[in-house]
This record gives sequence, C-alpha cells and structure tokens, in this order.
Amino acid sequence: MPELPEVEALAGYLRERAVGRHVDRFEVAAISALKTYDPGPEATVGRRIVDAGRHGKFLDVVFDGDLHLVVHLARAGWLHYRDAFPSAVPLKPGKGPIAIRVRLDDGSGFDLTEAGTQKSLAVYLVTDPGQVPGVARLGPDVLSIDLPTFTERLRGRRGQVKGVLTDQQVFAGIGNAYSDEILHAARLSPFAITDRLPDDRVAELYEATRQVLGDAVARSMGQRAAELKGEKRSGLKVHARTGLPCPVCGDTVREVSFADSSLQYCPTCQTGGKTLADRRLSRLVR
Repeated sequence: MPELPEVEALAGYLRERAVGRHVDRFEVAAISALKTYDPGPEATVGRRIVDAGRHGKFLDVVFDGDLHLVVHLARAGWLHYRDAFPSAVPLKPGKGPIAIRVRLDDGSGFDLTEAGTQKSLAVYLVTDPGQVPGVARLGPDVLSIDLPTFTERLRGRRGQVKGVLTDQQVFAGIGNAYSDEILHAARLSPFAITDRLPDDRVAELYEATRQVLGDAVARSMGQRAAELKGEKRSGLKVHARTGLPCPVCGDTVREVSFADSSLQYCPTCQTGGKTLADRRLSRLVR
C-alpha cells in the first residue's frame, strides 16, 4: 500500500509533469472506484491542473475552479503516468486493471489502476477535500507535528504501539510497512503499550518516525511513478524481509501473521531476543 513517502513523491511528480496542462478527457472504466457523482467526470474537461498534494495517504490533484480529484490508492492501487497513450479509443468499462484514465491536452496523462480481485481503490471529485470522509477523519500529518503533540496523541490512544501509529485518526500517513521500519529504528516491540512508554522512549520513537519517513521521502522525490515501488522496497530493513538477516544486528527477521496482514520485526533489536507468538498459528493450536 502506498504510504506517506510514495504519495508525496507521486504528488511531486504530478506537480512537475501535469501542472499547467488541461484535461482533454476523463474516462471511467470501473464505476465502483468513483465514489462521488456530483460534480461528475465531465466537470474536469477543459480544466487546468494547478497543483498536486496529499492529505495523509490521500493524493489530491487540484484543478482550477476549486475542483479536487482525491484518490486513496488502497492496497493494490497505483498511478501510472503516460507520456502518450497507445490508442485514442475510450476505455471499455470492466476491462483490465485501469479504473480511471485522465487524458491531458498534450497527449500525456495518467491511469489509476488496481490489481487483484479485492477492489478498494477510491476516487472522489469534490470541491473541498474535507468532503471526503477519510480525509475529514484524519489526524495531523505525522511529519508536521512537534514532540509534545506527538506524545499527547500517542498516549491519548491506549493500545499496541504499531496499531496506534497506523491509526489514521491519530497520525496521518503511516501504514503497515513504515510502521515496521519506524519501530525497528526505535528498537521497540510492535506490541509495546503506548501509555506505558517512558518519556525517553517516546522521544526516540518520535525521532525514528521523522528519520524513517524523512529519508523515504528524500529517496522517493524525483523518481518516476513507475520506479517508486522498487525504491520503497530497496530501503526497507525489516518489512517484507522475513527470514533474512537484520542489517543492523544480523539476527533473523521474524513475522507475526494476522487474518489479512502481517508485521515483521527483529527480536534482537526490538524484543530483547524474544520471538513473538504468531497470532495465526496460535489460533490454529487452540
């Protein structure tokens, strides 16, 4: 799932490539992906793209006249920028992974795609991003707050620290992958309880959050959209590296699996050498 660094980089790429261009055609191939109906897709035609940004993990493409295309890429969505499209033939609904195609006046444009059968890509055309329910519920952007605010919000939601870090109503922008990386950098167990963390450990977690996300943004900015996934994978130390050696201490990276997700961690760096119980296997044993 694209998280804060990748969405920031996609917005940066659109600012570089698409800002100033006018929309020639807005095509919808997956009706389920478009969550709004007024204004409709035709409202974008002829409008100029004036900016691109993000709200947490939501991408925001801004058109003149206060119209916003707000996109949540979910688990399997992505944005593919095309310097030129292979055909002028309109998309056929229900065919292939392309959900939305935006053609621009210079022949370029972008596709919003989604792989797999579980369709969660969400696209909104609104006059105010706050009209998108997910945006309206967002907590503060995690890179925009100071240590006292971070501490207050972290301790204000009692729970396992990984779950609190990824709660978008607490902090906007952190997902499954970067929460694993942040906790590894902070040398914290993903199951540590937020309101039991001493001040020094919260401060270390805050610094790790800023370091991990800041470094990821720096690596991602300037990359083409097609290269961002590979760039993300290249910078990961524990996430999606189960069974590989930890690059810090050499211990084997372990995994805890849940019904529809998993987390990765290093026992030596994060849990005092203790291997955490795999929740999926524990349920089977019982």
